[in-house]
Amino acid sequence: MNPPQNFSSFAGLSMSLGNLHFLSKAKTRSYSGENRTGEKGRGGMAEVADPNSAARDLGRGWKVSPCHSIKTGETFMLADIEGPGVIQQIWMTPTGTWRNSILRIYYDGAEHPSVECPVGDFFACGWGKFAPVVSLAVCVNPGSAFNCYWPMPFRKRCRITMENIGEPMVLFYQVNYALQEVPEEAGYFHAQFRRVNPLPYKEVYTILDGVEGWGQYVGTYMCWGVNNSGWWGEGEIKFYLDDDGEFPTICGTGTEDYFCGSYNFENKETKQYQEFNTPYAGMPQVIRPDGVYQSQMRFGLYRWHIMDPVRFEKDLRVTIQALGWRAGGKFLPLQDDISSVAFWYQTHPGKAFPKLPSKDELEII
Repeated sequence: MNPPQNFSSFAGLSMSLGNLHFLSKAKTRSYSGENRTGEKGRGGMAEVADPNSAARDLGRGWKVSPCHSIKTGETFMLADIEGPGVIQQIWMTPTGTWRNSILRIYYDGAEHPSVECPVGDFFACGWGKFAPVVSLAVCVNPGSAFNCYWPMPFRKRCRITMENIGEPMVLFYQVNYALQEVPEEAGYFHAQFRRVNPLPYKEVYTILDGVEGWGQYVGTYMCWGVNNSGWWGEGEIKFYLDDDGEFPTICGTGTEDYFCGSYNFENKETKQYQEFNTPYAGMPQVIRPDGVYQSQMRFGLYRWHIMDPVRFEKDLRVTIQALGWRAGGKFLPLQDDISSVAFWYQTHPGKAFPKLPSKDELEII
């Protein structure tokens, strides 16, 4: 039956197990290779035109067009949605070099993206190699399945694109969304990638700056490539909020502390780094030297501020130090290979991002 006219005002924007039983007038829709317009009743309609297609003997409706090939230099439109609505889940499994596949999301007719990031880094798998990620916001599952659950509300329009700056690739994908009213207080989801290799001596690494508006910081993903022997995680993260000057409002106590670990992420039984996944923080990836060509320790870490968003009213800057140890019990400023993705919500439109690094500057070397 249809919903009654005096139905509850629950919008269905913020879902959890605790409110899953509430019904909503939101309309569920989905983009995929088999429904490239996201329209109601338009899925699985592709005709079998290729005589070599795996569906050639079965015909229309039998997995005719499940993926899309993206040529070198091509930008593919995954979704173009008229709002209001909210992106609820994105699944994809891109082939090729993940640093060469650039995901962008635009809201409400903006010329510059609010999300701009290599696809592997966006899904907390930035070193170009699979590692299982088990968290509330992002899951990476075998064999290379990227999933995110960040709510992405928009009021007029949302466009999602993938630019291929590398070799030809194949993309399987699905974008699940709802058409519904968006509350006035809902911010717009942002994600920005940065990379410095190597970090200059005695310089701090900037995760995010130049943010202006009202919002809240909700997550950090980092790829940390160590260029020295010894422990690398003594550096403090700092959040500069709303006209903070030389000193921040929030100052952490160490890199592994910020990522909710302790004492070098070391398993005291094995004397090795210990990978871990939790709903809110983790170190799912540790890439160890192989004694031949893979010479550096490399780490992938995430910290989602789901229960403790960092709120700001005017502006935000986030930095982290790279510190190890030198002789004599003194800290050693490190010159490591560091990249990051900052995740936050804010009023729209935000400022244009710094130019994305070039293909060579993005390369994992």
